[in-house]
Amino acid sequence: MSASSRAGAPPRVLTVAGSDSGGGAGIQADLKTMLALGVHGMSVLTAVTAQNSLGVQGAWELPVEAVRAQYRSVVDDIGVDAVKTGMLSSAELVETVAELIGGTAVPSVVDPVGVSKHGDSLLAASALDSVRTKLLPVATVATPNLDEVAQLTGVEVESEDGMRRAAAAVLAYGPTWVLIKGGHLSGDAVDFLTDGSAEHWLRAPRFDNRHTHGTGCTLASAIASGLAKGQPVPEAVAAAKEYVTGAIAGGFALGGGIGPVDHGWRFGAGDA
Repeated sequence: MSASSRAGAPPRVLTVAGSDSGGGAGIQADLKTMLALGVHGMSVLTAVTAQNSLGVQGAWELPVEAVRAQYRSVVDDIGVDAVKTGMLSSAELVETVAELIGGTAVPSVVDPVGVSKHGDSLLAASALDSVRTKLLPVATVATPNLDEVAQLTGVEVESEDGMRRAAAAVLAYGPTWVLIKGGHLSGDAVDFLTDGSAEHWLRAPRFDNRHTHGTGCTLASAIASGLAKGQPVPEAVAAAKEYVTGAIAGGFALGGGIGPVDHGWRFGAGDA
């Protein structure tokens, strides 16, 4: 049990990510997930995007000093029980955040965001090496999807058989655990979690629902929430998978494109 929960406050989770003005992904999805899972969500904004159900119309990165100041402001006063990272668009930002997380003795979940649900690039090519050499080594859990695995390692996964190879390629960069997300494969939604020795296959039915904006952010935040509560990695990931599966099942239409998952599905009141 964390010090904060002993004092009567919920466990504290910090998300370091970009803003999604449409409310389906990014900081907004992270904070909704954290609230739904009973932890206190805090945020370090790394970028502002103009974004809706149709895609990303613009993105503006915050200065490194603004990111560093937000992080220190929260961690030095309030404290933190787990950290989750999302959109870090430049090498300088990646390296700054990696340094900050490396100096904070709590579990971290790294979602190496490369492209948005609509295919918009959210990571400069020049930042890829910094993700590999600086950010992944400080991750307790890294959560790449198959596109991000290919971007980071060059390993192309076309079936479940390739997921072990993908995991080994990511683990080579230094995270303690890696969760390879197989949502882009056909059949059941299958994810593969490993630390190089233990292996966990997580399966869920695939829903015929195109409104899945924010799934990656939501899953990573749910894992971080479990870790902040003191759950072991496999338990935190399994609980997060269950939560995001329900959120995908409840995804709803907003605007003219891809709508968000339902972060409030357990409350039976939608995402409002």
